[in-house]
Amino acid sequence: MADGLLIKQEKYLEAGIHIGTKLRVIDMTKFIYRTRNDGLFVLDLRKIDERIRLAGKLLAKYEPKEIVVVASRAYSSMAAQKFASVTGCNVVAGRFVPGAFTNVQRDDFVEPKLVIICDPKGERQAVLECGKMGVPTIGLCDTDNYTMFIDWVIPCNNKGRRSLALIFWLLAREMAMGTGKISSYDDFKLTLEEFETMAPPAEAPAEGAPAVDAGVAPAPAPGSTDEKAAEVAEAAAEAEKPAKAKHVKEEDTPEVAESKRKARKAVEDDEKAGKAAHAKKTEEEAKHKKAEPEKKAEHKHEEHGHKHEEKKEHEHKEKKE
Repeated sequence: MADGLLIKQEKYLEAGIHIGTKLRVIDMTKFIYRTRNDGLFVLDLRKIDERIRLAGKLLAKYEPKEIVVVASRAYSSMAAQKFASVTGCNVVAGRFVPGAFTNVQRDDFVEPKLVIICDPKGERQAVLECGKMGVPTIGLCDTDNYTMFIDWVIPCNNKGRRSLALIFWLLAREMAMGTGKISSYDDFKLTLEEFETMAPPAEAPAEGAPAVDAGVAPAPAPGSTDEKAAEVAEAAAEAEKPAKAKHVKEEDTPEVAESKRKARKAVEDDEKAGKAAHAKKTEEEAKHKKAEPEKKAEHKHEEHGHKHEEKKEHEHKEKKE
């Protein structure tokens, strides 16, 4: 340890773990150290380090299979999956399905004893279900995250790839130390870079190993330090991922393709029938409008003839008199 920290201060600064957002909520005020000239809030490194250390000790008190990491973002998923492969914890990668912690009738229902939330804003449903079920939570919270139902807050940059990798690397090391798997930090042989990239998919998972969600966006090019560009790339990958998955699923299934074809044909037939009915109605209206002047002229002619007969009858009566 350097200066009482888990790692050298320069390592924290290089990862950008202390860089917050331009938004600050009252829940995170006590963790903010200062405000930069560009408006970004800077988190206190000492508090970040202290809370990661205590979170590691807390994790060591639970069985790995009792711990679930909820990671909806691409970068958090990569680091969380590496963390899970090292510690044996479980990961819910990608979108959290409502009811996964509360609905016992679901096939994917899990009953964790401790949950790590990587983004309290994007994973709000998981936070609410943990609060409802009374499950303790550790939350990676940025300056714009509310901490309701989060039992242990780790203030950090929860959007950056390097920041998230560093957090899970430290948690894995502290957990290994707390469970007695290593006797000193030097015995922890995993490198930080291993948590920054997604491991290649294995042909067959090892027995007892946790399941890994393959639907994760690829890691960015090595050496990229632009956090804003990283966020944009991540958002684009997240937006593109479900569209691609849906396309492949539908195109690869003949039944679905046939069903879609029939549905399209039914829609086309309905459109044709609607157009034909509209054309018929328009034609009838046109004929009706055309016939109206003729009827009016005929009615007027009959009325004129009737008046003429009345006049002749009146004249005939006068002659008789």
